[in-house]
Amino acid sequence: MKSHWPTRSESESKNTHFSIFNLQFSIFNLQFSILFITFAAESGDYHILENINIMLILLAIVIVGYVAGKLKYMGGDFDRRLSNIIIDITCPALILSSTMGGTLPDRSLILPLLGISLLTYLLLTAVAFYLPTLLTKQSENRGPVGFALMFGNVGFIGYPIVGAIFGQQAVFYAAILNMVNSLAVFTIGVMLVNGEKQPSQKAESKRMAFQPKILVSSPLIAAYLAILIVAFGIDNIPKVVSQPITMIGNITVPGALLIIGSSMSKLSWRTMLGSTVVYVTTAFRLLILPLLLYVIFRVIGFDTLVININTLVIAMPVATYGTILCLRYGRDTTLITEITLVSTLLSVLTIPLVAQLLTK
Repeated sequence: MKSHWPTRSESESKNTHFSIFNLQFSIFNLQFSILFITFAAESGDYHILENINIMLILLAIVIVGYVAGKLKYMGGDFDRRLSNIIIDITCPALILSSTMGGTLPDRSLILPLLGISLLTYLLLTAVAFYLPTLLTKQSENRGPVGFALMFGNVGFIGYPIVGAIFGQQAVFYAAILNMVNSLAVFTIGVMLVNGEKQPSQKAESKRMAFQPKILVSSPLIAAYLAILIVAFGIDNIPKVVSQPITMIGNITVPGALLIIGSSMSKLSWRTMLGSTVVYVTTAFRLLILPLLLYVIFRVIGFDTLVININTLVIAMPVATYGTILCLRYGRDTTLITEITLVSTLLSVLTIPLVAQLLTK
């Protein structure tokens, strides 16, 4: 098996690579600030400036994870154990906490939101299983590419941006959309991560089959409960229950980003720049698929607000759960980490463009 760990020469120049990496992130932070300040000024919504700080904090945590990986505080078995904690404990808490804000939105939009989300992920499922066969000839890369095409970073980046552009109550609508996303991540997403078929190995072919036990995994149980909370309009959950759940759920974001940074620390700078597959996948993830779905749902006739929020959610960079699931199921994290990094960087340009289109 080909190793993706840095060579000796790369290790000797790690300080140089790290300096360049920090410089790139500094440039990214500056670009993000300038673009969103400009957008906020044009739209008259200066609350969006608050979300710049959120993005800078997220990127800072990735850098901490990168340093921790380089210094051997993270990596290997530690990353796998942390990913298990995130998937089995903190992620379910995050899903539940999204329904415990105390104020429920317009109930008339709940069913349309669930409907458009179901249709979205049905279409994205078809894309995730068939488009990668055209984008890459390497069967082992099709799963990560499919995951990247299908799943965006809704919870970490999507919520604050949706709230800034469409109002704070729209965050709850995004959370409803994210329920279907959560169901899909831990069913279809797991199938994609485990799904590269190798005809010479029957065991590998079996990994593609749907496993019913996924339906009773911790994140999906949390998603079922969240749907019930919304359906029955339960908005008076005691703080002694909601606050611990929210605090535990808040571990998900820094934990996942630390793992991303740690995984990046094992890649050379040249690898982190990405390949043709990475950039084509990123283009579909950030622009082509969101705009295509926007047109489809406009033709169908969904409510404008529902379409706009759904489109912006789909236009987020690749979800960090891709790297976590690869670790969980013993898959190589190189490609999914590259796509996650590149899509996050380029989203600095694409998110304001998509938002401008939706708010005209």
